[in-house]
Amino acid sequence: MDVSLDIIDLQILESMQANARISNSDLARELNMAPSAVLERVKKLEQKKVIKGYTAQINPVAVQQKLLAFIFIKSKEGFTCSSDTAKHLSDIPEVQEVHHIAGEDCFLVKIRTEDSASLMQLMRNSLQKIPNILSTKTTIVLETVKEQQQLVIHKK
Repeated sequence: MDVSLDIIDLQILESMQANARISNSDLARELNMAPSAVLERVKKLEQKKVIKGYTAQINPVAVQQKLLAFIFIKSKEGFTCSSDTAKHLSDIPEVQEVHHIAGEDCFLVKIRTEDSASLMQLMRNSLQKIPNILSTKTTIVLETVKEQQQLVIHKK
């Protein structure tokens, strides 16, 4: 995706990333622009899929998702790792991220569950049933020091 963004677009993205709930009028005031011009730019950024959506950041512990694990998955397809396998992995509700990776393994998957027993159940009932998975290596996170979705936005 090659989308050209000007300095104003980048400022909008930076402000919205810091506070996705910022009002259009506050954003316009911050940028010294008319609210209608800012709204038009935001809509264009959404249409171009630069802004992909808006979400709330929820504390996983508050919803009983205390265990965070990363699973390296090796597939029969080798380097050509099938998008079918990726789709199966993506369909598991507890899977938060699926990455096709270089190296020995085909995929790196981020999973949140309630505890180790629920992780084991997920592996037996979901991962084990996906065709082409040869092996998994699971890393359980003991403590998260930093976790963020925000991107560094470099202004030209």
